[in-house]
Parts: sequence; C-alpha cells; structure tokens
Amino acid sequence: MLKAKPNFELRIRRLKRDWAIVYDMLSGKDNSDFGWDEYRQLVDAKDVVWNSHKEAGQFRHRSFPYYDQLTTINAKDRAIGKNAHTTTDIVEEIYAEDVA
Repeated sequence: MLKAKPNFELRIRRLKRDWAIVYDMLSGKDNSDFGWDEYRQLVDAKDVVWNSHKEAGQFRHRSFPYYDQLTTINAKDRAIGKNAHTTTDIVEEIYAEDVA
C-alpha cells in the first residue's frame, strides 16, 4: 500500500481549493477589481480592494503558477449564471445557518 496517497490527495484538495478561491476572485460576481499579473503569476489589485476582501489576503503576495492549467481542467465544472455561488457565498451561508 502506498503511504503517500493520503498526503497526495490532501495536496490535490488544497490545490483545487486555492484555485477555486483565485478563480472566484478573478471571475466571480462583485470582484471585477481583481486582475491577473501574467508575468508574476499572481492576483493583482489596489490596496483598497485587498482591504475590502480580507478572505483573499493570502494571495496578495503569493504566486499561483498553475492557475492557467488548473483553469483548463476545473473551469468546465464550475457553475455559472444567476444561481451560481462563489466560495465566499457558501461560507457566508454556512455561517448564517450556524448563527441561526
């Protein structure tokens, strides 16, 4: 039995989660102030935008070199349209349910 498998699966889940956060920042509703710096491979925005999106702060100075490749793989599985939810929407709904 390969002992590295759980570690590998965890890394894949984290990579997908991080991709989803960056994808929502760049493509999600109400996030048009974010941009993509192709040269540095990271999300770009003004300080005011970063300050208003605290949940995205981890990507302020962190490059994401596989974003384009992961978008090719994962974007086709993302919901779009008026009933689509971003990761931020889902977290807010869960929090609202926990508080209620």
